Amino acid sequence: MSRAIEISAADGTIDAHVFTPEGANGPLPAVVLFTDIGGLRPCYHEKAQQIANHGYAVLMPNVYYRDASGPVVPEGKSFRDPDVRPTLVEYADHLTPEAQSRDFVALLGCIDNEAEFADGKIGAVGYCMTGAFALRMAAEHADRVAAAAGFHSARLAEADDPNSPVHEVGTIEGRVYFGHADKDELLPPEQIARMDEALAAAGVHFTTELYKGAAHGFTAKDAPSYDAAADDLHHKRLSLLLEETL
Repeated sequence: MSRAIEISAADGTIDAHVFTPEGANGPLPAVVLFTDIGGLRPCYHEKAQQIANHGYAVLMPNVYYRDASGPVVPEGKSFRDPDVRPTLVEYADHLTPEAQSRDFVALLGCIDNEAEFADGKIGAVGYCMTGAFALRMAAEHADRVAAAAGFHSARLAEADDPNSPVHEVGTIEGRVYFGHADKDELLPPEQIARMDEALAAAGVHFTTELYKGAAHGFTAKDAPSYDAAADDLHHKRLSLLLEETL
């Protein structure tokens, strides 16, 4: 229920996948899924398909297309391995806010031109570092993004980061949902509070939920931090958000 596609972008060609429900007929509401730092891999294909099965066409791009196509973590290795992680961090450093913005335009162009995707507003969801991507896409394309969600998001509101998405939320018109990992070293309580305050001040319809006992990366089945109960809750919350907005 998926197919590989190539998307022309300002910085090159994005390799991506489109997921639809089995036996789907006609165009479906679009959801953009941004992977975590590990990039494209089987557990994210499974995650995208699970979202699609609720009645959506899911677009999952390779966020690292500037540096590599397809999976970037070698088979049998983990994105947490010390000989893999430095490469991923290097690739992630290239994903500046400006680079993300150029990619958002390309992804929306793809949605507008591929047969699987219905006209109208879309959803965006990110994990770990890309929770910020979903939020930024909602801010930069407020007329298109009806729902943005982030799970075990990282570094959403660092006080000394001028590029933090916390500074951009004032333009968001869609719904926002965050499912945070409990005691997440990459998103401590003060950052959660800072983001909540900014969203509230901007009048954004948002929900923040702390997944008690869940560690960073709780939705990634290939990570030691995977938490089946928290992952199930994440799918329920995301399904409800998309149902109510799309």
